[in-house]
Amino acid sequence: MIVLPYLLTCLLCALTCSARAIHNGRSLVPRAGSLEKVTNFGDNPTNVAMYIYVPNNLASNPGIIVAIHYCTGTAQAYYQGSPYAQLAEKHGFIVIYPESPYEGTCWDVSSQASLTHNGGGNSNSIANMVSWTTKQYNADSSKVFVTGTSSGAMMTNVMAATYPELFAAGIAYAGVAAGCFLSTANQPDAWNSTCSQGQSITTPEHWASIAEAMYPGYSGSRPKMQIYHGSADATLYPQNYYETCKQWAGVFGYNYDAPESTQPNTPEANWQTTTWGPNVQGILAGGVGHNIQIHGDADMKWFGFTS
Repeated sequence: MIVLPYLLTCLLCALTCSARAIHNGRSLVPRAGSLEKVTNFGDNPTNVAMYIYVPNNLASNPGIIVAIHYCTGTAQAYYQGSPYAQLAEKHGFIVIYPESPYEGTCWDVSSQASLTHNGGGNSNSIANMVSWTTKQYNADSSKVFVTGTSSGAMMTNVMAATYPELFAAGIAYAGVAAGCFLSTANQPDAWNSTCSQGQSITTPEHWASIAEAMYPGYSGSRPKMQIYHGSADATLYPQNYYETCKQWAGVFGYNYDAPESTQPNTPEANWQTTTWGPNVQGILAGGVGHNIQIHGDADMKWFGFTS
């Protein structure tokens, strides 16, 4: 008479605990409408933190934008300081905000590991975030994009070179060409003054070969690239704009010295937009320093969310 109620109590407790476990398991799925940390996205060789914004207005088969912060920045800072979360609500895509694991929060765009496809560096961790998100949300793999500012722009170019199969397009705000920060000591998160001061100058063909060597043997499609830079940038000198444009013009086989068009005062007064072909466009902002503004609506056009 006493054993049966006890057994029933234990059974009910077990069922309740199981239900709670399932509920807790579901609670690990990122909530919509807020910046959420994801810790179980797969192999993370360099301990890069993953944060994600899933909009309340999530599209079926959504697109993905990887938005990469600057030195001294964080995922939270880039979430708050860039327009992508607000634009996600309008267009239904998901935003991934990686966060650098290093003191000073610059990105590793200097080690051979990060400059190699599946090499075990920061780029590898970010690529795994994209794969997890694509699978978790049944995202449209043809609508995956990457963008960033400063060190994040450097990583944008590196991601486009190391994982070209993942991205349809990229936008780099005030960065350097992929491979320009290569450390001769193979040091992660290293600063390269030669590159930052605009002294790493070479041909489009050479820059293209550097990018292509980051994924040996790859012969598939590559992301179209848009490059923003300020003409008065004193942190990453303006020559880096030209070298980055050379790199992607070389990758796509465009004649760097003969662009298709050059438009003055576009998209703003004293800015100049140069188009080498449908896959490479550069925007040089006259008189603007390193703190160049993000043009969110124009980004949506480059990424194909608006016409």
